[in-house]
Amino acid sequence: MQLPVQSQSALYAEPWETEAGPEDLLAVARTADRHGFDYIACCEHVAIPRRLADAMSTVWYDPVATLAYLAAATDHVRLLSHVAVVALRHPLATAKQYATLDQLSGGRLVLGVGAGHVREEFEALGADFAARGAVLDETVDALKAALGEEEYPEFEGKRFSFRDLGQRPRPAQRPRPPLWVGGSSPAAVRRAARRGDGWLPQGDKRTELPAKIGTLRRLRQEAGNDGPFTIGTIAEPLYVGTPQWDVGRRTLTGTPERIAASLREYADMGVDQIQVRFRSRSRHELTDQMAAFGDRVGPLLRD
Repeated sequence: MQLPVQSQSALYAEPWETEAGPEDLLAVARTADRHGFDYIACCEHVAIPRRLADAMSTVWYDPVATLAYLAAATDHVRLLSHVAVVALRHPLATAKQYATLDQLSGGRLVLGVGAGHVREEFEALGADFAARGAVLDETVDALKAALGEEEYPEFEGKRFSFRDLGQRPRPAQRPRPPLWVGGSSPAAVRRAARRGDGWLPQGDKRTELPAKIGTLRRLRQEAGNDGPFTIGTIAEPLYVGTPQWDVGRRTLTGTPERIAASLREYADMGVDQIQVRFRSRSRHELTDQMAAFGDRVGPLLRD
């Protein structure tokens, strides 16, 4: 699941999150760790222009700092950047941050990357917004080298090249942490198929997923990529049980069996992991929902 509090877009943040802080993030992360969640996720924006602030808010915690903070308070749950806008900086700088996070967490990093969409953010940091797709493609290739097992990684590209530059600590995972590509545009699907270890779609409806998964598999086959690959999706908002308040018409509610039956439809499409979000009026209601899901719905989703 994507963590609450750390990003507060008007599209999904609950009202209680505006007054929440680090202790709430800790409680949610520890609940995820205790109740069998696969990962907790944190997104990245460096700065939000005024024209977008009403919709996006300016609350966006740094993913490396946030996930490192929560790594020290958890034991099992993986740590996903969903997504890091890695085209904003040199891949060696990104590799240093995320290799350190993987080492400190005992090998729990999943590096999720995306192209970004805020022009002013790129311009302020001196990054090329118009070419961000091409920059991201090369950055992904460079990161796969820089996060590998070699202390002195080598890469030669159009924009970035490095050799004879050592970086330690190395990631704890071997041969490297998984790299998932986020986004649902045709370019993002191609990037995931050709360069990624997984795909993180963004807001696709159930009816749209089978065709995109088919395209993804075809592109992987054409590229000769037959290694492990994780297909994800973001499920509808959830509420385990019968809510006594208006949770919205799109929210999936009811018994654990009903919710599990609906979510199993994703597996039938070829989805490997689902990212869930719970409607809640407080941190305590959220952690109660997480516990109910992990203990009563999760077991019904496993083979």
